Amino acid sequence: MKYIFYILIFFCAACNTNSKKDNKPVAELPPFWKDIQNFKKQDSVSFPPKNSILFIGSSSFTKWTDVQNYFPGYTIINRGFGGSTLLDQIRYVNDIVFPYQPKQIIIYCGENDLASSDTVTAQTVFGRFKILYTDIKHRFPEISIVFISLKPSPSRRHLFSKMREVNMQIKAFMKFQGDSFGGDPGESHYIDVYQKMLNQQGQPIPEIFLDDSLHMNAKGYTIWQKEIQPYLLKD
Repeated sequence: MKYIFYILIFFCAACNTNSKKDNKPVAELPPFWKDIQNFKKQDSVSFPPKNSILFIGSSSFTKWTDVQNYFPGYTIINRGFGGSTLLDQIRYVNDIVFPYQPKQIIIYCGENDLASSDTVTAQTVFGRFKILYTDIKHRFPEISIVFISLKPSPSRRHLFSKMREVNMQIKAFMKFQGDSFGGDPGESHYIDVYQKMLNQQGQPIPEIFLDDSLHMNAKGYTIWQKEIQPYLLKD
């Protein structure tokens, strides 16, 4: 009887060990792993059509839940996940870009990179963007890539000088180097929303932001709509 008791204890311990292996503790999962799994779950129910327009980036896209309503006549896939940096976009490019085979990619990201650490410079963010751009272009040489400038969020005034530098470097890159992978130079664009979100005094327009002074309300997204619309590829 005692022998059987010890066998049962050993068996339970082995099962518990296997369970831990199969279900990794949350601390071991990479950042935003759950967000990516949620996207995959959505895709398993209804996979988006190919040749759509793909939005990737951080919370400015995540919170644009009705983005499709702003662009009727276009098929939009929104794969923004809040709090993400360009490093996260690079990490998950195989999950949030390549499976969809889009005809155009709209990117808004980089703001959180600057906010993550004082050691992150404008050059750092620019370098990360180039890696993401290169990864995508190597897979889809002819694809249209559009970068939306970093926005002047009032809560991040201390980063404005860095934001302007990032915007300036990416604007130059998209204009002069966007065709270096064999695609049409007209397929790479930079959209300046930074200036459009400032008042006559050069300050962020408070009425277009939520109470957190970081994310936008419908008025803010209307500004983005007007700036983005002319660059979208028609079906």
